[in-house]
Amino acid sequence: MSPVNKLEPFTLPLTVGGTRIDVAGLHRDGTGTPLVFLHGFGSTKEDYADVIQQERLADHPVLAYDAAGCGATTCADLDAASVPFLVSVAEQVLRARGIDRFHLVGHSMGGLTALLLADSDPERIASFTNIEGNLAPEDCFLSRQIVTHAHDDPDAFLTRFAERVGGSRFHAGSLYAASLPHKVRAGAVRAIFESMVALSDHGKLLDRFLGLPLPRMFMYGEQNNSLSYLPTLAEDGVELAEISHCAHFPMYSNPPQMWARIVGLISRAETNS
Repeated sequence: MSPVNKLEPFTLPLTVGGTRIDVAGLHRDGTGTPLVFLHGFGSTKEDYADVIQQERLADHPVLAYDAAGCGATTCADLDAASVPFLVSVAEQVLRARGIDRFHLVGHSMGGLTALLLADSDPERIASFTNIEGNLAPEDCFLSRQIVTHAHDDPDAFLTRFAERVGGSRFHAGSLYAASLPHKVRAGAVRAIFESMVALSDHGKLLDRFLGLPLPRMFMYGEQNNSLSYLPTLAEDGVELAEISHCAHFPMYSNPPQMWARIVGLISRAETNS
């Protein structure tokens, strides 16, 4: 099947909290409600590039961009790249691109960023697909390694982190680990991970997600179906999307099923709006 459309690259210079950041992104124009995609730690905007293959989303504008310290986005102060900083960047990117109300999709770190973004102004979110974004302390199986496997040298930490992830039993672990040195700057890891741990431990994230008055989906890999809060999400009316043959990375392990569930939620939200 040929692509429905194509994504165009853009760059956007910003100053956030006194820090210069040059955002590298992908976008597409359209007439429907925009789709905004936030990638996870150690990933990039290209995780979502196959949105152009989704015919049912062909009329929607698209925005995806590399987070601070990731991909082709540059950040003058990598120590500033905490999750609250990423939220501030998201606010400025949305403002600069003229996006008001939108469907939101976020994975892992991007899911946490998306949750804080949605919580700040739920009325502008048409739907929220949370792909294993942090909701509880148990979700810090990657980020808490900044504490459990602390190292003074950022490059050494990232190298050993990749080795541990690559040697795990989880789907796509080796694929993810192999690309880490090319997708994230070592100097950004501490600020990102420490803020993810702090928010997961003390940010009441589950309550904030449950409190969102909008169509919500929580997507998780089959290997992570023991997450303790899944029954609570289901009881509150959150749509659960278990992705087969998958752990933390559905875009690498089972993209057809991932996209089918994302498209389904967006389509139902559009119909019921």
